[in-house]
Amino acid sequence: MLKTLLRVGAWLGATLVLLAAGAYLYYRSLGLDQLPKANPQATVADLAFLHNATTQKRGRILAVVSSTGRGGPGMKRAGYELTELARAYYVFQANGYEVDIASPKGGKPPERIDLDDMGDADYAFLNDAGAQRKVADSTALARVDASRYAAVYFVGGKGAMHDLPDHPDVARIVNDIAARGVVGAVCHGPAALLGVKRADGKALLAGRRMTGFTNEEELFLMKDARTRFGFLLEERAVAEGARFVAGPKYIDNTIVDGRLVTGQNAWSTWSVAEAMVAALGHRPVARERTAEEISVRLLATYYRDGLDAARAEQAALPRFDKMLVLMHSVVAAMQWRAADAVNLQRLANG
Repeated sequence: MLKTLLRVGAWLGATLVLLAAGAYLYYRSLGLDQLPKANPQATVADLAFLHNATTQKRGRILAVVSSTGRGGPGMKRAGYELTELARAYYVFQANGYEVDIASPKGGKPPERIDLDDMGDADYAFLNDAGAQRKVADSTALARVDASRYAAVYFVGGKGAMHDLPDHPDVARIVNDIAARGVVGAVCHGPAALLGVKRADGKALLAGRRMTGFTNEEELFLMKDARTRFGFLLEERAVAEGARFVAGPKYIDNTIVDGRLVTGQNAWSTWSVAEAMVAALGHRPVARERTAEEISVRLLATYYRDGLDAARAEQAALPRFDKMLVLMHSVVAAMQWRAADAVNLQRLANG
């Protein structure tokens, strides 16, 4: 018996060593260590699209972020997503709009930074003294004069689910701006529109096409999301009469309904900001797409048309974000979508 156990143990040990070696060799074959990385020292001068900025002064846009650093049962981390503020901030600036930052409580709001998601624009925002002064001293919503703004943009992040819905000053600002300007929001940011009533007493979202972080996206990441937030954004929007448009998980999906512009997730930030500029009546200034945006477009093609179409499109692309494509492969594997997991690995490898 002892000899048998030793033989089995040796066989299992050898198998684990071979699996580990195979996994290491596969990891090395992906070339992830050689992928270009964002520059933590990036400045505004490094953002090429700002060199194309219009010289026209077109007005002001109010960016609203959450003041909730922790919330829900267990007081889990919340805050606003830096990337969803920074990227839109510079799109608005490039297109002639000064950006002010507000939050329910005012002062410095709690930000969330995921280093894996950071790009040059995000680091530039952190290194931009003027932008950081605005963040450090955000205006309390109660003090906002909505008449000064051509648009309002609600930044996502889990904090938005805690302190932006049913907020009286959010409703006041939205109703003022919606009557003459543009209302935009991304990811969890559309939660700010929940509970907003028009002058006729109907829900602002009733009958409107819109999107936001979907039930599928939320519950994939947090099984206890209903308990944590008290509601799901998609469900409550539908309950208020919204015509909610859900796209594939973690893919850019920006919906424009007149002067209401909403984006499904963080990967919609660039397109939401540029769609808001277009809704304000201007053609957005030229901007080279980031590798992340190119990958999101490639993934959209895959989910819509299949692997062959995606690979044909990939052949004409200057670059793409391999890590993002691999992330979708991992998500597929976690959901037991074996074919997608394999196909997306093939797509990531070019």
